[in-house]
Amino acid sequence: MTGDRRLGRPRSEESRRAILTAAMDGLQEHGYAALTIEGIAARAGVGKQTIYRWWPSKADVVLDAMLDLAETRITVPDEGSLPADLSAFLRATFRQRSQRPVLIGLMAQALLDPVFAVAFRDRFLFSRRAALRELLDRAITRGEIAAGIDPELLIDIVYGVLWYRLLLDHAPLDEATGEQLASLVVRATR
Repeated sequence: MTGDRRLGRPRSEESRRAILTAAMDGLQEHGYAALTIEGIAARAGVGKQTIYRWWPSKADVVLDAMLDLAETRITVPDEGSLPADLSAFLRATFRQRSQRPVLIGLMAQALLDPVFAVAFRDRFLFSRRAALRELLDRAITRGEIAAGIDPELLIDIVYGVLWYRLLLDHAPLDEATGEQLASLVVRATR
């Protein structure tokens, strides 16, 4: 038996969706700190043992919910040019600013729980980096990024701005900011 296989009944996709939706609804209403497995279970109409069978903690439930949200709302555009692709990607990313409390809660949990930190980094943060890297790799293939420009540094710049503004809340984090950042990054690639 492999380590990925779980004993017991297979997950019900309907229950999984209900749990993830309940988690996001609870987060929007009460915030990360007040969210509980019991509250998620009650909203989803499942037993809390169902949740614990599939996820070890509320942070893991929220992580899966955020992964689903990111995959459906922030796609990797292919508009044919770096300026258009990056602008569309960053506008979509920064449009999700309503998820600020969720992301801050997950980051705080990652700082407190080293096991969760690895899951958050590997599953969420690295998947978002990979999405942006796909966009930059296409631009490199099209010759839109000058030789010698480190795409990983460009990715750090983009997500550095995002996380800095998320955590400090000192400046806007909106579509206009996404557009400005896209313009700055494009200028830096020449």
